[in-house]
Amino acid sequence: MMIAIATKANGTQVSGHAGQATDWLVYDCQPGAPLPEPQHIQLTKAQLPHYFQDDGPHPLHGVEVVVAASAGDGYIRHMAKWGAQVLLTGESDPLTALKKILAGEALADTRFDITTTLCKLRDLFSRH
Repeated sequence: MMIAIATKANGTQVSGHAGQATDWLVYDCQPGAPLPEPQHIQLTKAQLPHYFQDDGPHPLHGVEVVVAASAGDGYIRHMAKWGAQVLLTGESDPLTALKKILAGEALADTRFDITTTLCKLRDLFSRH
């Protein structure tokens, strides 16, 4: 299972805005295998889901689960079209979030994020 976690630039904290996140940790998790080392992916502005035109390959294509601290409804719909489920969490540590997902445990509840409210407004006019 491919799991992508949006992170802040240092890769040590879950990012608060999936649609604008440029830094990602992608884990290719295999049943019964130890946790793999993540692949670090850095998206260009053109590759950000808010701007990407779905007109070619994307570094996050094939990911089955996307983890972030916040995401708008348009982003969630966009990822669903790619076959990815979006999980939102208040967990700040990417590795802790990953371990909880793999163990089938509930993720920490999200915290208030003003960008989510702004995303909801933007989503009213979104192409997704």
